[in-house]
Amino acid sequence: MTRDEDYVKQLEKTIGKFLKPIEDIPFHIAIKALYGHQVIPLNLKDEKDVKLIEDLSKVAQISGENADRKGIFRNRPNEVGNDIEKFVREALKSAGFNPETPMTADGTRKAVGYPDIYFRDKHGRHVYLECKTYNKANINTTQRAFYFSPAEEGKSKIIYDAPHVAMSFEIKQTQRNGRRCYIPVAWKLVSIHSMKVGVKHEFNASNKDIYRKEAILAEGKIA
Repeated sequence: MTRDEDYVKQLEKTIGKFLKPIEDIPFHIAIKALYGHQVIPLNLKDEKDVKLIEDLSKVAQISGENADRKGIFRNRPNEVGNDIEKFVREALKSAGFNPETPMTADGTRKAVGYPDIYFRDKHGRHVYLECKTYNKANINTTQRAFYFSPAEEGKSKIIYDAPHVAMSFEIKQTQRNGRRCYIPVAWKLVSIHSMKVGVKHEFNASNKDIYRKEAILAEGKIA
């Protein structure tokens, strides 16, 4: 084996190891490593944290009741999560909070990506809130239900040390006025501080990379 062949072999081996999925990373460690901010755990013996949980429980109940009354009309259940957020925002406002689209490190508001909502609690503390939906039939399965992608420099929506909470609603399909309708029937408030997350690497290419002139083997026009 030549020196070049040996180098290529070692490189292939190294890349192969790097691309293996990494599992069971505590969420708070991932956030700290990526963005330098603490995910603060909620303490059930701390009066401020207990008050926050009580307030968010009321918000979840109000959100669910309003969504049940109005109904969510979607063709697919995986689209319902996009609608539940507006009910949560309205309920937060009615409870005296000021829900905002999280601001990024460079000072812009960013709706897409984790987390959904930022607000301050009654003690002025930063809180990040994620709105989720689930089906009772698959709540204990390994189906992917949460993800976030590392943000480019300055584009992170996580710019404070704060608790991170998921407000999740169990969704049931029904019919109203002959239309498919989804309604929440239960809710859960979840601390995701120690939730285990995994990383799966991927290779990707842009259109510019794919359609290089020297790579085109043949082409033609239809009309």
